Amino acid sequence: MILNFQNIGKYLLHVLLPRTCAHCREDLLYTDDEPLCPHCRGALEPLTGLCCRKCGSPLESGGEYCFDCRGHKGGGPNVELVRSAFAFNPELRSLIHAFKYRGRRDLAEPLGREMAAAYGGSAELNGYKFLVAVPLFSDKERERGFNQSELLARVLAREKNLFLLEGAVERVRNTPSQTGLSKEDRRGNVKGAFKAVKPELLKGRRVLIIDDVATTLSTVNELAGTLLKAGAKDAAALTLAREP
Repeated sequence: MILNFQNIGKYLLHVLLPRTCAHCREDLLYTDDEPLCPHCRGALEPLTGLCCRKCGSPLESGGEYCFDCRGHKGGGPNVELVRSAFAFNPELRSLIHAFKYRGRRDLAEPLGREMAAAYGGSAELNGYKFLVAVPLFSDKERERGFNQSELLARVLAREKNLFLLEGAVERVRNTPSQTGLSKEDRRGNVKGAFKAVKPELLKGRRVLIIDDVATTLSTVNELAGTLLKAGAKDAAALTLAREP
């Protein structure tokens, strides 16, 4: 009989430090490396069907553009297009909250690979080889210990042989959380929040903005405007989740 020492090690570690599903809290099998149990993994909703060509919103009734983007309001005037890996449902919400607020930096790896799969499945993103992660304000990043968007961008860059333009842009205002704000208030909340500190990295390039969650697109649109003013050719966005 051939012993699988790797699985034995996983079993012993599981006995000492049992792992549970990040959403339902049920025990995970010791051989399972995923953060969700099979049932909760199956509940994730990849955005692989029909979506708006500009803002990436799912289109239940078909067509090319959502109602807002037909009126030139949805994606905003600065961001060329937006794509997302998943709908922001309860299972994904639990993963993202564990990642951002409970220090689960290890989740950057599986979540970043999901974003890489979404990038690979979106032919319209193929021309975007340079990444900019949405920056956190310095005090907030020190408090959290990391920038979740930057960790996701690093995995995506590695998986798809892309280039992460680290330090090209910084957040110059400590903006309050966007949660609970109206669309208009969200736009005002992030206005003037970003500054290009290394414009030489952006000039003439098609830049892909990386963020964890997109809701009204106020943040990515404001950042896209900053990139364009610094000389970027154009800017699109890829997020892990899209909130309706």
